[in-house]
Amino acid sequence: MALVNDATSEVMQTARPAFAGKTILVVGVTGFIGAAVACRVHAAGATVIGVSRTAPRSATPMRHVRLDIARAVDPAAWRDHVDEVDAVIYCAGALQDGAGDSLQAVHETGPAALWRACIEAGVRRVIHLSALGADRAATDFTRSKRAGDRALMESGLDWVILRPSVVIGRNAFGGAALLRGLAALPVLPVPQQAAPLQAVHIDDVLETIVFFVRPGAPAKVVLELVGPHAWRFEELVGLFRRWLGWRPAEQVRMPRWLEAVAFAFGDLMARLGWRTALRRTAGRELLNAAPGDPTRWMQLTGIRPRDIERVMAAEPASVQERWFARLYLLRPWIFAICALFWLSTGVIALGPGWQDGIALMHEGGVFGWPAAAVVIAGALCDIAVGLAIGWRRTARGGVMAALVVTVVYAIIGTVLVPRLWSDPMGPMLKVLPILALHLAALGIVDDR
Repeated sequence: MALVNDATSEVMQTARPAFAGKTILVVGVTGFIGAAVACRVHAAGATVIGVSRTAPRSATPMRHVRLDIARAVDPAAWRDHVDEVDAVIYCAGALQDGAGDSLQAVHETGPAALWRACIEAGVRRVIHLSALGADRAATDFTRSKRAGDRALMESGLDWVILRPSVVIGRNAFGGAALLRGLAALPVLPVPQQAAPLQAVHIDDVLETIVFFVRPGAPAKVVLELVGPHAWRFEELVGLFRRWLGWRPAEQVRMPRWLEAVAFAFGDLMARLGWRTALRRTAGRELLNAAPGDPTRWMQLTGIRPRDIERVMAAEPASVQERWFARLYLLRPWIFAICALFWLSTGVIALGPGWQDGIALMHEGGVFGWPAAAVVIAGALCDIAVGLAIGWRRTARGGVMAALVVTVVYAIIGTVLVPRLWSDPMGPMLKVLPILALHLAALGIVDDR
């Protein structure tokens, strides 16, 4: 989907003089919206200071500050970064509590500390990306968003709170990525209850932010950013499917127990540090989306939200989008299967497969305690590799270790027991697809 059209270019051109000499702090600069915001305000002439827990991979010229917002709960953690800043755009967010993520810290205590630092530094303009439904607070996610909104409202700053619906754009993350993944399924599981989704295009969100960063723009307003059309869940997935060039999929009603299993698996992966949209909170937010009213947004800014279907029709999907859609829901299973493979081989080698392992050592001419030591070392190595792959922060290293260990095992097996290459069960031949699977995992290990 095109992210820049004639209207967007016009906004950028008119905003350029106003942004010259401005310094803008963008918090959450590695996120889907944060990265796009940094690019847009930089293109409009601003100097960007980006804040995130990890270093950005985008080519946007900026001064990056590496800061874990969950730990930046004191104004002193922010003070040096807001000096001489003209405006702050807060785009950071977490879906639910998990490994390294705290809803309260990212949505409430962290930003509250930032607001106090802004007051001390004399920074007045703050634009906060909240979430549609924050005023209704139906989940821990929206409750924490509402608490962050209140802290900003009570700060006395010149604040603007934007509450977008599901944001659609060329890039994909979170709910938008999940919609693409579901579009790739040959059979679409339709939830028992799914509220209409008023998806909004990212260009509309970016133009709104640019509008409110300008000097003299209105302040102390809360706006709901929603698209002009309310899509049923299956309609929106079908829209993505058509855009990707596939025929309509068969639809089946998804039983509640299967929904629970899918979300439980996503929650388990999240506890291990994996950022997947297939989680309990995502399900509740996506399937029970709150309705929004764009009237005040349109009146204040003059922006007319784009129709998602028309935007998609303006630029066809490429093979990259089809690859992403097909791999999205497979990705967590690939890493789960790889981790379980290595864990199970290690456990089996120490348990029911012990005698078989010792027998292979004897066949290769290794006897006594050295044989036992080799089997134990191999088993412990397999378990360590499996644990490393399963934990998100060590997954890349774990996959690379798996590739090395697999090659070493193949060499040792070839030297000691060459007949395994001709064994009808193909224990050595299976090394090749194992290597291929891990190479594929290495290629999709990045979250964003």
